[in-house]
Amino acid sequence: MGRAYETLFYRVEETGVATIALDQPDARNALSEPMLRDLLAAFAAARDDGAVRCVILASTHPTTFSAGANLGGMAADVPLADKHERNGLFPRLFTLIGELGKPVICAVGGHCLGGGLGLALACDLIVASESATFATPEITVGVFPFMIAALIYRNLPRKKATQLMLLGERIGAAEAEALGIVNIVVAPDRLDATASEWATSLAAKSPLLMKLGKDALWSQGDLPLEAAWELLRSQLTIALSTEDMREGVAAFFDKRDPVWTGR
Repeated sequence: MGRAYETLFYRVEETGVATIALDQPDARNALSEPMLRDLLAAFAAARDDGAVRCVILASTHPTTFSAGANLGGMAADVPLADKHERNGLFPRLFTLIGELGKPVICAVGGHCLGGGLGLALACDLIVASESATFATPEITVGVFPFMIAALIYRNLPRKKATQLMLLGERIGAAEAEALGIVNIVVAPDRLDATASEWATSLAAKSPLLMKLGKDALWSQGDLPLEAAWELLRSQLTIALSTEDMREGVAAFFDKRDPVWTGR
């Protein structure tokens, strides 16, 4: 099943995996206002579709995931209030992905720059091709990666994060994996298959427990330790009350596949 967007490709498979692919190859998938609004709409559609259990965020461009923010839009002669409103689309999108209640895998097969790196880091898991590169080059054109700095600082060691943002350096997939930016690096011809295998595996899990787990991870991320424990304890108690938890344990002992009801 497909859905029409001006800047994206969207499809839902029978496995419960939705693919959202950036599809503005002539602009190297620069994160223009129309693309950001399409991404907000597509992720909201995936969130609200009961048939969707996992999302893959990808690109139709053979060598670029995203070139980052649209520089032309940044320099456009429009009221400052309009630019401020548009800048708010980034945190809205990142928050939507974090609160989606469904796991999101980003498949990076090429250059992942600036805002594109922020978009990838907003996802739960990142599968990268050996040919992928990552950078925040904004400083080289007189800008700064303001809207993605919070995500970079929450995912990378701070000294390395600062180095990337201040120098605008580009790193390869192997270094990105060593820094914890990506989960796995695969050969270019294995990127789509690996992302699909991971997504299919995630989609087969209890959607209720997956939502409870992802929501808990999002909510406790920046809490003090004791507050995090209290939140996680309450979520565990809720999980223990669900039919899916009882079904999962019963299926384990019966040596059979569980049948999830989402209750």
